[in-house]
Amino acid sequence: MFDLTGFQRDLLYVIAGSDEPHGLAIKEELEEYYEKEIHHGRLYPNLDTLVEKGLVEKSQKDRRTNSYEVTRRGWREIDARNEWEAQYINLKVPVTS
Repeated sequence: MFDLTGFQRDLLYVIAGSDEPHGLAIKEELEEYYEKEIHHGRLYPNLDTLVEKGLVEKSQKDRRTNSYEVTRRGWREIDARNEWEAQYINLKVPVTS
């Protein structure tokens, strides 16, 4: 996952947390998170990159809609990233007031 952009990583996480999401649902979720519009010219090429890297599988839901699902490899990459993050996050004790 080291070769993904932050946006691609966010796409992967949104897909992983959704049940067979389609492009528009992914777009809406990311727009809510980023608090700005995500253009189709940014969304779909990055989704295609995840498919090309074997992290996400794309299937046709109907003539106009594709759905996306994280592959086994994608889940392994997510797990590895979570383990890597945990070694740094768990070292820090949050300050509470």
